[in-house]
Amino acid sequence: MDSDLEPVALTPQKQDSAWKHCEVYKYGDRVQMRCLYCKKMFKGGGITRVKEHLAGKKGQGTICDQVPEEVRLFLQQCIDGTVRRQRKRRRSSAEPLPIAYFPPEETQVVEGSYVNNGDVVAAAGGQSSGRTKQRTYRSRKNIVERSELANVEDLIGGDMDNLIPVAISSVKNIVHPSSKEREKTVHMAIGRFLFDIGADFDAVSSVNFQPLVDAIVSGGFGVSLPANEDIKSWILKSCVEEVKKDIDECRPLWKKTGCSVLVQESNKVLNFLVHCPEKVVFLRSFDASEILTSDDDDDKLCEVLKEVVEEIGDTNVVQVITKCEDHYVSAGKKLMEAYPSLYWVPCAAHCVDKMLEEFGKIDWIREIIEQARTVTRIIYNHSGVLNLMKKFTFGNDILQPAFTTYSTNFATMARIAELKPHLQAMVTSSEWNECSYSKEAGGLAMTETINDESFWKALTLANNITVPLLRVLRIVSAARRPGMGYVYAAVYRAKEAIKTHLVHREDYMVFWKIIDKWWLQQQRLPLHAAGFYLNPKFFYNIGEEMRSEIHLAVVDCIEKLVPEDNIQDIIGKDINSYKNAVGIFGRNLAIRARDTMLPAEWWSTYGESCLNLSRFAIRLLSQTCSSLVGSGRILAPMEKVYESKNSIERQRLSDLVFVQYNMRLRRLGLESGDDNADPLSQSNMELLEDWVSRNQVCIEGNGSSDWKSLESFKRTEVAAVVIDETGDLGTGFDDGEIFKGEKEVSDEGYFTNISEKLFT
Repeated sequence: MDSDLEPVALTPQKQDSAWKHCEVYKYGDRVQMRCLYCKKMFKGGGITRVKEHLAGKKGQGTICDQVPEEVRLFLQQCIDGTVRRQRKRRRSSAEPLPIAYFPPEETQVVEGSYVNNGDVVAAAGGQSSGRTKQRTYRSRKNIVERSELANVEDLIGGDMDNLIPVAISSVKNIVHPSSKEREKTVHMAIGRFLFDIGADFDAVSSVNFQPLVDAIVSGGFGVSLPANEDIKSWILKSCVEEVKKDIDECRPLWKKTGCSVLVQESNKVLNFLVHCPEKVVFLRSFDASEILTSDDDDDKLCEVLKEVVEEIGDTNVVQVITKCEDHYVSAGKKLMEAYPSLYWVPCAAHCVDKMLEEFGKIDWIREIIEQARTVTRIIYNHSGVLNLMKKFTFGNDILQPAFTTYSTNFATMARIAELKPHLQAMVTSSEWNECSYSKEAGGLAMTETINDESFWKALTLANNITVPLLRVLRIVSAARRPGMGYVYAAVYRAKEAIKTHLVHREDYMVFWKIIDKWWLQQQRLPLHAAGFYLNPKFFYNIGEEMRSEIHLAVVDCIEKLVPEDNIQDIIGKDINSYKNAVGIFGRNLAIRARDTMLPAEWWSTYGESCLNLSRFAIRLLSQTCSSLVGSGRILAPMEKVYESKNSIERQRLSDLVFVQYNMRLRRLGLESGDDNADPLSQSNMELLEDWVSRNQVCIEGNGSSDWKSLESFKRTEVAAVVIDETGDLGTGFDDGEIFKGEKEVSDEGYFTNISEKLFT
């Protein structure tokens, strides 16, 4: 007989756990199954019989005596769980899901009616008549929604227990729950779970949320859920191993392209990340509460940095990026003495943020920010006004969370300017004039501000000055595109824009001095200038004088990052080929690619004739400029690790944060940004607090702050979208005053002191 058996492949529909423990064959028109362990053949009974055979259910046929104990226990749990759920469903009368009802065999019933104790009862609005078409039902597959019973409850005196729903004769009349209802049921179940555990609303934005739902669905009906012990033991352990494997796969890339060590500080806890072009990973954290408060903090901090560098491999590390505070500066200098082949670099994003902070303290800009906040506070504290604003802006918010509080201030101002015509249309509309809030003090102030052209003129000027710096911030903190080849040009363009819009030297020098003061450390380090020099997008558009000035930066980087003297000599010669566009560098294909390819990609494609120079260029151009990555706000409960007093639990929490941090970093490569972020979410409240917090004119009344009255608007982009932050950096860098201004900065004080510490 075995020779007549035809193996049958399992389909995705075969979701019962027992299918994995048997072989399926086709014998003629019949399907038969064979136990994998004892080889018993089942010629009928379906998969349930096989499951009972493996689970050892007595009285249900023969029991397999060779099945592994863990398989037997698992299938016993599956059967017991199914029975419990079936009993629970039978007990539950309020369950909104569709339930199958089966009329007794050979029962004569009337189509569209119900049977109560043998008597035919008309369905809602129907007639009870023996002349109506009758049918005999033997099938047990007919489904009627329980909700239909409500229509006939009164007809039978409220006695629902003896009521047997009658199957409907036509398929088109069978009532199934709609797709929308099923979706609502699923969404409600998810909501109840998230509310129960106190999760943030943003939890559903996790890239792991959809895979979770898909995995549950693919598990099929009856899939068992993990217990608390499962989550905190083997599941966490497996996730830790997954992340470690992911990091190990990055190590060859660190060697090939070099990497940057990013140091982030939060509540005296130092987080160490490693950046390479493929991805950013979290390595580990360190409780620095004692180090950062001691007299010899720079020595101890340097030792911690050295441990991290050793773990990664000092020959793989191009730079270590930290904030530009005193203890980091001193520790960075000592680190470079210990490892001559790497740089300590202050975080470019932190420097730009400090520039924006000082810009915001200038009187006229501070006044504009406060005026703009009078508008947002009214809108975001009154649900009716918020609905009206969303209607006129086509679902767009006027708040724009960014990397930090200061960048958020100016990003929001830019957003308000983009939506100016929509806001003006709102306050001149009949809906606004009929709105009670338009007559209140806050509403009147908002209307006056939005209709004030002097406000918009000052706002536009402030945006013209600060938006170029926001672009610098996005470039240096980009998760997908290393900023090393672009930051030098971006800062040049920012200063150029300020000079263009303010015209008079005494006006634009106020802002230039702020930029130069905070950019001085970056200017003293050669990495950014060398990145600019090696980016073909810019190099072939600068004059000979400027090339000569920044050529020294390239030489400095070669001497530091390339340890072998003979390789340094070869690279020095190859630079002339690049400089003069000799060979493949001057081919039309390479020339066109200067503007379309990433600089490291361009060198990888066209640098084969100068292999050593190409490797050096790729290594330098693959680096980031900031310790902030992506959104810059990776929220992980790091402090909880060091609050734990138990050694075992501390290690478990440390591993949990290790997994969480890396999962959130992984998400950076999949998200497009914060354009669709909810400005009222808890995660954004710290950034936007000054823009949405209530003041005296926002006192609620008449249910004005009722969130349940907020309407849902489909978002339509009404403002220009910047696709490529670096695409319009332009050509031509011939304003000598911009570079001269950087060299002439001689402000005595904080930055002069730290520069002396670093470079003397």
